[in-house]
Amino acid sequence: MAELATLWIIRHGESTANVAATEAESSGADLIGLTHRDADVPLSPTGEEQARATGRWLAGMPAERRPDVAVVSPYLRAVSTAELALHGTGIPVSRDERLRDRELGILDGLTGHGVHRRFPDEAERRARLGKFYYRPPGGESWTDVALRLRTLLGDLRRDHADQRVLLFGHDALVFMLRYLVEGLTEPELMELTREHVIANCSITHWSVDTDGRLALAGFNEVGHLRRQGARPTREDEVHAEPV
Repeated sequence: MAELATLWIIRHGESTANVAATEAESSGADLIGLTHRDADVPLSPTGEEQARATGRWLAGMPAERRPDVAVVSPYLRAVSTAELALHGTGIPVSRDERLRDRELGILDGLTGHGVHRRFPDEAERRARLGKFYYRPPGGESWTDVALRLRTLLGDLRRDHADQRVLLFGHDALVFMLRYLVEGLTEPELMELTREHVIANCSITHWSVDTDGRLALAGFNEVGHLRRQGARPTREDEVHAEPV
């Protein structure tokens, strides 16, 4: 089977919704108070600086290690991150809707508190089914995200065999790529989600090993941000889901 030489995924920079979600959760509010649909949420000023810092990291990478192509989620926060990070690099860029964030359906815009108060039956159903298989009405389960990412990986391996591919996306995609690329089990994936929060503009990457397979080379890394003078950020509850 054809394989990529290197695969990176960078989570978008801090968005205005990330800031609002953290504030809403900490205050016990039901609603995050979003003023944009999810696809149109912009970066915060901190997120813009994180993206520029990521660009400085890319600019300092040796030519023989730089990405050959970049593929970006069509959501504004990911597009803006890619535009700032890739400015002046000449790396070809395309957008792919399979890299969009996980859709939460009727739970969109609610905090964890709000889900329990407004949709207690859904909170109970999620607790019974588990995070991996639970699909909120009108939304996606983690397995739904896995299905679209499987097709994306297949296309990337076919079209960019032996090349270095950089993705810009969202936190759920980072976890699901680990699940797919590394062949994790459901319990292993869920343990990762309990132990880690994916930082804004963090880098997760895999490189081909001696067996010709992608192996994890770095996970949720933010050292490039600190080295470039940007402040790393992350949220305890970016996506409002029952807990």
